[in-house]
Amino acid sequence: MIARRTLLSAPALFALPVGAHAQSWPTRPLRLVVAYPPGGAVDLAGRLIGEALSARLGQSVVVENRTGGGGTIGTAAVTNAAPDGYTLGASAVNSLAINQYLYRNLPYDPEKDLVPVSLGWEAPLVVVVPVDHVPSKTLQEFVAWAKARPDGVAFGSSGVGTTVHLSGEMLCRRTGIQGTHVPFRGGADALTSMLRGDIQFVVDNVPTALGNLRGGKLRALAVTSAGHSPDLPDVPTMAEAGVPDFVLTSWGAITVPAGTPAPVVQRLSEAMQDAAADPAVQARFRPTGNRVLGTTPQEAAARATKERPIWAQLVRQSGATLD
Repeated sequence: MIARRTLLSAPALFALPVGAHAQSWPTRPLRLVVAYPPGGAVDLAGRLIGEALSARLGQSVVVENRTGGGGTIGTAAVTNAAPDGYTLGASAVNSLAINQYLYRNLPYDPEKDLVPVSLGWEAPLVVVVPVDHVPSKTLQEFVAWAKARPDGVAFGSSGVGTTVHLSGEMLCRRTGIQGTHVPFRGGADALTSMLRGDIQFVVDNVPTALGNLRGGKLRALAVTSAGHSPDLPDVPTMAEAGVPDFVLTSWGAITVPAGTPAPVVQRLSEAMQDAAADPAVQARFRPTGNRVLGTTPQEAAARATKERPIWAQLVRQSGATLD
């Protein structure tokens, strides 16, 4: 059982010398744990955020990919780290608002063991099919094509219980498609399988699919955001494509272990907000399909709290469980 740590009370924090934390910190490189493989949406966002924080904190930020368990291994590494501000997490929505409903024995409590410093990034998901193996040009054409297949279709994801998996399950349920879920170790592996024709569609993070969409190997049928994606301006929303009330996005936050001094949390939050407002940082993010975000810790925590019931319902409807 991981030891629970609680954030110091406000009076205790005010009693600490600010110079011991906010002014002297950081005095050595920081570690940013990404709980997913290189090349995926979370990794892309984490590396750009690491660069932006390094420029603002005056210390290098070393990205460490700790993969496996749908993000639980990397997240547990963050919650087990010393709460001194030198270990950060690039925590996807899975780690903050999904895994607690998916795993029977989650090795951390996202509401007690993690402190969201700031929201970090957000991107819509997009329904994609392989151009060489699926003839459909629109979502409704794809639904009709899939229903006509005797054995239905297979769809991939970056793992059981991820936003990609749950969005794919939701699409099948809402359209009546007979879909079989095939989980992969990461989003890049799922796309590789789809390009071979092994699976027929993925409701993927835009950043993961964008390169193959631009290269003409994949076709985008609809995005899951409320409005059009600036990266895919001609792709309809799910509502426009005939599937209303289907608005989901993939997002994440920069986190630290509970017990990290409040002045350090505040300085990290301010650095993220400064980075998100910087046109140069925004320009670095733009080609990736992610949008950089910067918020207060309270706003980041509120986003997770708001979305937990939504993802809890999707996990329950999918029937997915993991040990």
